Amino acid sequence: MKFFISIIIVLFSSCTFAANENINLGSGKFTIEGGKGHTEKKIDIYYHLPNSYDENTKVLIVIPGAGRNGWSYRDSWVEASEKHNVLILSPSYSEKLYPRFWNYNIARMLSDVKINKAKSAIESYTVVSDSNEWIFSDFDRVFDYSVSKLSLTAKKYDMFGHSAGGQILHRLALFDFKNKANRILASNSGWYTVPTFKENFPYGLNKGVSTREKISSAFKSKLTLFLGELDNEHETRGHLVRNPQLDIQGTYRLSRGKHFFKKSKELASNLNVKFNWNIHVVQGVGHDYKNMGKAAAIYLYSE
Repeated sequence: MKFFISIIIVLFSSCTFAANENINLGSGKFTIEGGKGHTEKKIDIYYHLPNSYDENTKVLIVIPGAGRNGWSYRDSWVEASEKHNVLILSPSYSEKLYPRFWNYNIARMLSDVKINKAKSAIESYTVVSDSNEWIFSDFDRVFDYSVSKLSLTAKKYDMFGHSAGGQILHRLALFDFKNKANRILASNSGWYTVPTFKENFPYGLNKGVSTREKISSAFKSKLTLFLGELDNEHETRGHLVRNPQLDIQGTYRLSRGKHFFKKSKELASNLNVKFNWNIHVVQGVGHDYKNMGKAAAIYLYSE
């Protein structure tokens, strides 16, 4: 009998996280464990629960840029949260626990990475084949915990990610389409995994984890390339990686986003599959997560 009780305790403890933390009205934070392969690492979730909260409150997960500053991104969405009755959840992956861009921008899809510093490019790597070890799986867990804690009726959540967060979200749409995400706004990404089998992963799909069948399913997701009109050749904010391999996509973020969308649409046409992705250019805004977020709130909730 004691043996079975011990087993139950172990199973329960392995499935719980943030179990003693409440989500209260207003702004706050709770902490979850990392997913498979990184359970020992903690992820702080910065939230804002609007005063109008009820069982019908909507859910938006906001993915920060390279600063990993979930608290700032959360704060920039407070006004929209109150206006549109949306729970904001912004995960903050610390640089200490998730170092370098492949553990964040590329969502832990790579390991054993070596960088050619002279070329500012990835020289070698190992693909993490188990998708449960990528950080994408964290988002459903954060959503499920929040819905359960607040007794919400929401079955899906929307997503907005800017810069490095935009990189994460377009890769989510490409490689992890079996999730509870509804509308996905990938904003002002620095560079892309372009849907082409002519380029090697992570710049393209060749030698990665995708197949023609899988990419066909990915095009069914509700991804929107959410681009700033002024995130162009004159924009100086944010770090934009330049090298011959990436410059094929374009030499600034707006052009790279348009290139990604064009190549995605071409591949969907070649595969003769439905293409649900959209592109939206926000006028008068550059590499600015606050104003892109304001435009995203209107795009998502004011129609």
